[in-house]
Amino acid sequence: MNMVLKKQADFWQSKIQNQSSRRNSSWLLGCAALILLGALGSAQVAAQGCDVYVPTHKSNSVAVVRTFGGPTPGGTVTGVIPVGIQPLSAAISPDKAFVYVTNSGWMFGSNSVSVIDTTTYNVVATIPVGNFPIGVAFTPNGAFAYVVNDGSNNVSVIDTATRSVAATIGVGTNPWGVAITPDGALAYVTNQASNSVSVINTASNSVVTTVPAGVNPTGVSITPNGAFAYVANFSSDTISVISTASNAVVATIADGVRPHAIAFTPEGATAYVANDGSNDVSVINTATNTLTATIPVGNDPRGVAVTPMGRYVYVGNRFSDTLSIIDTATNSVVATVQGVSVFPEAVVINDHVSSGGCG
Repeated sequence: MNMVLKKQADFWQSKIQNQSSRRNSSWLLGCAALILLGALGSAQVAAQGCDVYVPTHKSNSVAVVRTFGGPTPGGTVTGVIPVGIQPLSAAISPDKAFVYVTNSGWMFGSNSVSVIDTTTYNVVATIPVGNFPIGVAFTPNGAFAYVVNDGSNNVSVIDTATRSVAATIGVGTNPWGVAITPDGALAYVTNQASNSVSVINTASNSVVTTVPAGVNPTGVSITPNGAFAYVANFSSDTISVISTASNAVVATIADGVRPHAIAFTPEGATAYVANDGSNDVSVINTATNTLTATIPVGNDPRGVAVTPMGRYVYVGNRFSDTLSIIDTATNSVVATVQGVSVFPEAVVINDHVSSGGCG
């Protein structure tokens, strides 16, 4: 560039040389502009994206998928974090600093929760809990994590400051999922073999009531306004809608085959249900509690999560070893992430890894 500037200053050279110099200067300036535009484009791409944590229970690990939004949404597996034996579920702390992963152990007896630091992508603690832990959920203030133990019919309450079990609560038979109301007052636990939902008062850590549900309830999710708990009844192909005010079922929605997990859009207008028997996702209008669409995904979808701004839905397909990305504007799959193996289960989103989030 200095040579170009020198040539431009050497006005006593011939006209042809000056013309050549001007052409060289224009070419260099054009290249600089292209480099600058490329850098800006790269910065925009880098400013978008989320880390999606997916327990893969046959590989005893958690896959980390870096996703990105429009105009061409997609993602790629960027890391694999070893955890305990056969992890089944996970939850992220409200401050997005840690992911808690339940290690079911099956017959090998892992019976623990792995704590992953989302900055270093390393397991920083392993917390012993009950037998065959599955569901896990944080209180809104992040002070406690409630872990459902299917094999011991109870819930372990973890103090996240000490990373130790502070209380154990007996519930129904073979509990699976847990969800906590936005005010942190109540925890709803699905009991598969009891066909019921235990309602826990988190202040006293005691069961205050038990609500009958459908057959073999698994997944449970609370609407963002805290008014309702939606329960996936795996063996009756229905969704039970429980009023958190009355703790009674106020609606039952016919769904796909073997509904397993539920997630809501941020405003709560729509619920997305992963149906592992029909290889699709149901779209439910929560105002009318009616099924409005069915979206084909991969084989045996087990986990579902909606991005914080509601633009996309991520679905873990267990037998396909893939992650489907659904655009909520069109309710269609717009990308499929390969290599999320082996046997992806739950889906947990960390949108704090970039300034642009993931939609």
